[in-house]
Amino acid sequence: MTKEKLPVRFGIIGCGIIADIHAKGILNTEEAELAAVFDTKRESAVKLTETYGGDICNTLEELLAREDVEVVCICTPSGMHAEQTAMVARAGKHVLVEKPMAIKLDDVERMIEVCAESGVLLATVFPRRMSPQAGYARQVIQEGRLGKLSLCSAYVMLYRDQAYYDSAGWRGTWAMDGGGAMMNQGIHTVDMLQWLVGPVASLSAKAKAVLRNIEVEDTVIAALEFANGALGVMEITTTACDGKGQRLVIHGEKGVLVIEEDTIVSLEIDGEQVQLPEFDAFKVIPDGHRLQIQDMALAVREGREPIVTGEDGRHSLEIILGTYEASRQRKEIQLLTGTPAL
Repeated sequence: MTKEKLPVRFGIIGCGIIADIHAKGILNTEEAELAAVFDTKRESAVKLTETYGGDICNTLEELLAREDVEVVCICTPSGMHAEQTAMVARAGKHVLVEKPMAIKLDDVERMIEVCAESGVLLATVFPRRMSPQAGYARQVIQEGRLGKLSLCSAYVMLYRDQAYYDSAGWRGTWAMDGGGAMMNQGIHTVDMLQWLVGPVASLSAKAKAVLRNIEVEDTVIAALEFANGALGVMEITTTACDGKGQRLVIHGEKGVLVIEEDTIVSLEIDGEQVQLPEFDAFKVIPDGHRLQIQDMALAVREGREPIVTGEDGRHSLEIILGTYEASRQRKEIQLLTGTPAL
């Protein structure tokens, strides 16, 4: 069998909770196969391989030296992503890195640069983009069926108790988590908002730890101006006892689109509800991860870019870091990505 028809072999760095989703996605993807894993806690690696197969490597260097590993999934704490991406790329392996890509924009730029220099692909995990309903919503907006956009907002109402943050020393820290409710729980919704509506040009915000004893925020409010002139708000918290989840509301001159979790609950255009197509059932975890793993495998074999590239992950992080900076400075912040060219 030629290499083009063989499964792409994956390695996993970091064998915690999210690695289980990656391993399951690899197992359920015909075009992929799990070759090896590494974790500083060997018991975590043992548990993962007992369920999904693959070899256990004693060091990261050992995994990267394996000729049969073509793609590496980076599933470690966020603060480690930049350095590990550089190591993986320089070893000649393609990179699929969990969100957030990094916790500093300079690190994201370095990750993109080193992968380009090394001739390897770089993808980041935004599984909500893979949803059939998300794709349909984006098409509706890009075709101008809502008309000129006016008010485009995101709401993330989740619950994490103090025990969640106390469960690992890196949780709730600037050094390893890079942020709180917005960086870790809200990032998928932030990404969806800017992916659907377009880049954010400027924002003002307030972010703070209201109820939890953590370095980072458990609650955020922000006011946005998009590059297309629309305005919006973001409300994100991990203190919502009712835990109603995630919601996007996008208003335009001709109608309104409402998405809750991964479901379009309302699409009204010219005063009438639009009959939606039938969509396949989709859950952001594990379906989105599996589809991104499949796409990465196909991208490697077909010699093309993955659907969600490293560059795609940049602006979502820019919005989050801009929110933190706006809160610290107590003033409106201009974002470079969303600023119209002069």
